[in-house]
Amino acid sequence: MERIQGLKEYVQTEHYLEGIGIGKEEQKEIQIAYQPLAQGEYNINYWFVHPLTGKKLVLRVNTGSQMHLENQIEYEYHALELLADSGRTPVPVFVDGSKKELPYGVMVMEFLEGSALDYRKNLMEAAECLADIHSVPVKETDGLISPSNPLQAILDECNQMVQTYYESDLGEEKKKVQIRRLLELGQEKINEIRDYSGYRCCINTELNSGNFLMNGAGKDNYLVDWEKPLYGDPVQDLGHFLAPTTTFWKTDVILTEEEMADFTRKYIQAVNGRFDVSGIEERLNIFIPITCLRGITWCAMAWVEYQEPGRLICNEETFKKMEDYLNRDFLDMIEERYYK
Repeated sequence: MERIQGLKEYVQTEHYLEGIGIGKEEQKEIQIAYQPLAQGEYNINYWFVHPLTGKKLVLRVNTGSQMHLENQIEYEYHALELLADSGRTPVPVFVDGSKKELPYGVMVMEFLEGSALDYRKNLMEAAECLADIHSVPVKETDGLISPSNPLQAILDECNQMVQTYYESDLGEEKKKVQIRRLLELGQEKINEIRDYSGYRCCINTELNSGNFLMNGAGKDNYLVDWEKPLYGDPVQDLGHFLAPTTTFWKTDVILTEEEMADFTRKYIQAVNGRFDVSGIEERLNIFIPITCLRGITWCAMAWVEYQEPGRLICNEETFKKMEDYLNRDFLDMIEERYYK
């Protein structure tokens, strides 16, 4: 915990300990051991055992916001509150986004067991997991961000992120030209479709295999990383889940059209009438290509940022994957499959 200045002292404060259910008298007697769990681009996680309940919990320290939110950790905590009845997400326990005693936001939540999703083994279980999450009733007034045109919002984000690559001397000129062309083709696709006015729910928007905790068919399977939830079309999640830029991220898998169709059929079956699923296949045909652009432009931005001095989180495996996504063969594959 020493890598985050002040964190060791923070987790011994009365405010924090009372927040996780340890009273003043009990605080004198307890010692909690925190162990490294995992880290993403903007969060560092630790696990620990609650000294009174014996339950395993996760301490999540937020170091930045992809959504440019001042209250990032509180926003994530709120999404977990909304989804608690799904049985598919961690139960939130404590949140502190004040940044008064620590310059970062802090959350504590339930620790869930499981292994990262295997696309060759867990595709149907993932469909059931997402169907349960998407079926939780959420209202437009429940405090989640809700872009009026989600596809355009994604593309606008793409254009914003890729500026870092465009403006960097590290970026290759030929790749800048190709990415710019793909974004223009993506805009043409969006211009041709009608606005969506159907069912909306709490969507995750970042369905990488490592964000799932799988235990197999007939067992408990979860989705645990809720850094960028929105109120939106559930097909936005399905498009992100199936897109090559997602499946290839932590694995070397790119799903076939048949595998995508099997997943979609299972998802519709698992929804089992809990909400209107009409038009899912048609909407996937636009969400998947646009999602691919988001993956590419995020990698282009992060590839430059990773080479800046003083970055708190830097993952070598992630950096290598970014380079794979910016490889000419990968860019050509995306263009050929979705933009020809």
